[in-house]
Amino acid sequence: MPANPEDPPKVYVRSFGCQMNEYDSEKIADVLRAEQGWESADAPEGADLIVFNTCSIRDKAQHKMRSDLGRLRELKEANPNLLIGVGGCVASQEGAAIIESVPFVDIVFGPQTLHRLPRLIAARRASGRPQVDISFPEIEKFDHLPPPRKSGPCAFVSIMEGCSKYCTYCVVPYTRGEEISRRLDDVLTEVADLADQGVREVTLLGQNVNAYRGSMGEGGDSGATADFALLLELVSEIPGIERIRYTTSHPREFTSRLIDAHARLPKLAEHVHLPVQAGSDRILAAMKRGYTTLEYKAIVRKLRAARPGILIATDIIVGFPGETEEDFEQTMRLVDDVQFDASFSFVYSRRPGTPAADLPDDTPQAVKLERLQRLQSRLGEIEARIGQEMVGRTYDVLVEGPSRRNPGEWSGRCSNHRMVNFPMDPEYAARSLGRMIRVRVTQAFPHTLRGEAIAEPGETQPEQIVSAAGTGENGLHDGQAAA
Repeated sequence: MPANPEDPPKVYVRSFGCQMNEYDSEKIADVLRAEQGWESADAPEGADLIVFNTCSIRDKAQHKMRSDLGRLRELKEANPNLLIGVGGCVASQEGAAIIESVPFVDIVFGPQTLHRLPRLIAARRASGRPQVDISFPEIEKFDHLPPPRKSGPCAFVSIMEGCSKYCTYCVVPYTRGEEISRRLDDVLTEVADLADQGVREVTLLGQNVNAYRGSMGEGGDSGATADFALLLELVSEIPGIERIRYTTSHPREFTSRLIDAHARLPKLAEHVHLPVQAGSDRILAAMKRGYTTLEYKAIVRKLRAARPGILIATDIIVGFPGETEEDFEQTMRLVDDVQFDASFSFVYSRRPGTPAADLPDDTPQAVKLERLQRLQSRLGEIEARIGQEMVGRTYDVLVEGPSRRNPGEWSGRCSNHRMVNFPMDPEYAARSLGRMIRVRVTQAFPHTLRGEAIAEPGETQPEQIVSAAGTGENGLHDGQAAA
């Protein structure tokens, strides 16, 4: 509890891993605020509760979490009343073993039980014993979350939990459970509430977001279900929502209806994150991905026909057990064929309890790292080429706020997900926050773009927007251009 009983308690939440975790972290803060008046702390040192919301997808992230958790020991010793919680997928995977290895942890909870955090805190204080709840109560979490509260123009909305694909390398089905979709009306209500608060761009989240099958009708009891394409159509009709993104999609669920939605719905972003994981059919079969490279490329071809200019991002695992040099070269050929705009690429990380963990793996780590370097170099070349092709073109950009690198500039994303930094008259910038404006791209850097504000969509007076001194170079090097 706070040193002064009249002060509200404060929670510090740190997220590890995916955007689902970022969403869950926001909900942890929302639940504590709504039920017990907690406020957010800017740093662990000022908190009464520290929560690590963890990720177990890769070994590196799990080790990073444990290392950072160990650094909290001194804070706990200095303040015995400080509570420390571990949530997320590592908590779901390890449960009480976390407390056995890190005795100063007070609370362990899974992704599906974050809404029970207030009662876990109360039980910890009343009993003096650590509390663990890593059960899978299906959709109960969403039924107990408070209404969303958002101050910026962009927001995440989780539409489903879990995964039923059981890829041989992945722990998600074991840490988040089977696929469970939220009721259609609940999702639409949350998006509408966010739009009323000024949100203009929503990102729909799910481990396999396009596997969404939400119940329709009063109370969800009609027996009818909405697929992902219908959900996108209904979200696009909500007043105030101007752009829709989603992640992460799975090739097995990329239906013709979803592809058609990209052709019909202008609010759908010109960007799709579609993990391929490997370019070798033999490795894809060993991963139990459920598609071939030919089928994957067919999806991409149809998407680009439906929405010319759409950019495709992906995930690629290098060094899966049994991967040969020829398998890897097939991945490189796939990269050349598809021309991915971006990729989350990394060396295979063995996850205990998954089928792939028992596969023989005799490829030296040095070889895997060399392959990863080659892959990332090729991906970087493609990303740079795409960026250069955007120079001179004009895009609608949602103004998200000041640039993190240069507070004198502003930043936002194009529909294709590229971040753009641009100077803008301060008075106009204040009015443009959370609105779409037109930006002409003037420079391309490795991961971002630089541009000049031209007008709001439909306007034709660029002199009203760009300050006289705002169109010159600001002296940043390429690597400093990120927002």
